[in-house]
Amino acid sequence: MTRLAIPKTYKLYIGGKFPRSESGRTYDVASKNGAFLANASLASRKDARDAVVAARAAFASWSAATGYNRGQVLYRAAELLEGRRDQFVDELMATEALTKAGANAQVDNAIDAWVWYAGWADKYVQVAGNGNPVSGPYFNLSTPEPTGVVAIIAPQSGHSLLGLACVIAPAILTGNTVVVVANEVAPLAAISLAEVLATSDVPGGVVNILTGSPAEIAPWLAGHADVNAIDLAGAGLLDWVDLQVMAADTLKRVQSPVEGFPIPSLERIVALTETKTVWHTKSLA
Repeated sequence: MTRLAIPKTYKLYIGGKFPRSESGRTYDVASKNGAFLANASLASRKDARDAVVAARAAFASWSAATGYNRGQVLYRAAELLEGRRDQFVDELMATEALTKAGANAQVDNAIDAWVWYAGWADKYVQVAGNGNPVSGPYFNLSTPEPTGVVAIIAPQSGHSLLGLACVIAPAILTGNTVVVVANEVAPLAAISLAEVLATSDVPGGVVNILTGSPAEIAPWLAGHADVNAIDLAGAGLLDWVDLQVMAADTLKRVQSPVEGFPIPSLERIVALTETKTVWHTKSLA
């Protein structure tokens, strides 16, 4: 008997929940050969604002967690990603026209990126921080702290899963919370990753994922007064200079666009932190 096809509608991921766009809009996700795959929510300005509110609400508790705890949480997400490998392989093959070997390689690299960044969670402070030599009976210590709410434009030219991992993981491991605009033409892996995060130990609101048009959503995030930094990794096809100007109006830290996807590095971790320096008197005994 022929079964009725049940097309899936991929929703947004905001505050640990999966709402539809408040506008009710969706768009068709197609394979490389034009075949219909699924519906995806077309996020609006209101959805972006809701995501920023959720990220801000989650920031206090997430940034207060120890680096060791955040590393465990990231590693747990990698474990669950491994457990759903087949689903991600199928989605990457459909949306990016990859071979099965190519899709498996991208999933491998995405898992490896999560694990690599998880390992840095309780170590980057010792590497990026330092004790400063001063003249006087004082300790002078500099230590990196999270920037706050980070808006991210995920890579748009392929690598829809790997690129997402390489922009989200370095941002959240330091205690930031994020609002991410996923790959527009290949968003399926992004929402499936959201399902992984929702069933792992990542608190709701730490990662918020929007699907739809970066050109429509990015300006609202760049100009939002409660966003502290913006990573334009995937904004190379947009007028990203204008986005930088908008971000400057509210003194945001800005990460410039990259080709392909950002390679995992300590520099990307430290780029979304602020260095705090404190003085403390030495014992007079």
